[in-house]
Amino acid sequence: MSGILYVVGTPIGNLSDFSPRAIETLKSVDFIAAEDTRVTIKLLKYFDIHTPMVSYHKFSTWERGEEICQRMLDGENCAIVTDAGMPCISDPGELLVSKCAEYGITVCAVPGPTALASAIAISGLPTGRFTFEGFLSVNKPGRREHLNSLVNEQRTMVFYEAPHKLPNTLRDMYGVFGNRRISIVRELTKLHEEVIRTTLSEAAEKYTDGSVKGEIVLVIEGAKPEDKPVETFEEAVDFAMSAVERGMSASAAAKEAAELTGYKKSDIYRELIAKNQ
Repeated sequence: MSGILYVVGTPIGNLSDFSPRAIETLKSVDFIAAEDTRVTIKLLKYFDIHTPMVSYHKFSTWERGEEICQRMLDGENCAIVTDAGMPCISDPGELLVSKCAEYGITVCAVPGPTALASAIAISGLPTGRFTFEGFLSVNKPGRREHLNSLVNEQRTMVFYEAPHKLPNTLRDMYGVFGNRRISIVRELTKLHEEVIRTTLSEAAEKYTDGSVKGEIVLVIEGAKPEDKPVETFEEAVDFAMSAVERGMSASAAAKEAAELTGYKKSDIYRELIAKNQ
């Protein structure tokens, strides 16, 4: 009889959020598949858990996934954990669950904290219907393509973001979505937990200096009939003008507006210079 894969949620900050069931599961399984064993070992030591671990991350999903499945087919039970939160959501663990489904291996959830659900719950934005969009691409064309596909999305949108990418992301979101409400939720369950409720225009102006640190979730209002992204040449110039007012050079502002809108950088730059004369 094959073993079971337990998908175990771990704390996203506050260790007190770790459930008794999750602790007991990690103690009772034969081995733990961890995204980063160096991170998970700290959690195991804190709760006096001595179960052996194997690493399972985005660079080892295929070969290691086969090994883990074979061990479960031989009767061992495994728990998969991520560094923080619920594994298998915007996480390589989804491939292991898919593999288990192919092999007929039972998968059980041991729920735990998730930044996604926690952020939208305290965002102050509509929660009845929402879409989780995960991480945006670090590649500019890929990021814009993703955002452009969501221009008419009426549900609240939730994104994960790294602090060093936040400035470009906020500028791109403002350029694509226009001015909507946004909640920037950072450091959930930790000492410096904060919810910044603002608009995309204000966020693009105030928070592009790298001052927002920590683990970040962005919750953005869905589209309404009156919402209007940057579309016309005049709007592209206005977008570039606001970037100049934030301290960006005219050349850099024209380039950014051109990348967002498709209008020629030279045309936007020429109009910028004319308006500033």
